[in-house]
Amino acid sequence: MSKRVAFYIRVSTDGQTTENQRLELEKVAKARGWEVVTIFDDNGISGAKGREYRKQFDSLIKDATRGKFDLVAAWSVDRLGRSLQDLVGFLEELHGVGCDLYLHQQGIDTTTPAGKAMFQMCGVFAEFERSMIQERVKAGLVRAKSKGITLGRPTVPAKTKQRVLDGKAAGLSLRKIAADAGVSVGTVHNILKAA
Repeated sequence: MSKRVAFYIRVSTDGQTTENQRLELEKVAKARGWEVVTIFDDNGISGAKGREYRKQFDSLIKDATRGKFDLVAAWSVDRLGRSLQDLVGFLEELHGVGCDLYLHQQGIDTTTPAGKAMFQMCGVFAEFERSMIQERVKAGLVRAKSKGITLGRPTVPAKTKQRVLDGKAAGLSLRKIAADAGVSVGTVHNILKAA
């Protein structure tokens, strides 16, 4: 049975073209007997941008969820995202809906046993990366505390709190109180809530 494939192609700037990616993926699809059902093209959008800015990428994920194709093909891993965590998250979404992934430049094809193994290794490395980040954050917090650095939001001086309370007692609006006390409206809310 022929696989229904969707291409995802992207370039970062308007001066570049997605044409080469499309042509190369069409050759692969023809050689493997895949039926190209749709092409998602985020032309001129950086891979560092989130899913909400990459409208075609967002549509790709939604259509994969709806079962409109069996396989997503992309020119390279960096067309999908900028980090290993992004890639693994995307792969997990595809895997969850029974959709495979083909990455031309890296030779990854999750329809094969070797491709599935590569996907699992990516997951292991992404988990390792998350753990390393957590450990660095924890070590940084311990170091800051040992140097006497106070963590969290700065405390509001008693004089400022009193100005807020006086402003409320005088019947001023929250915005006026915030302006007079030199704090945000949110800080005014918090002071009044705690009073």
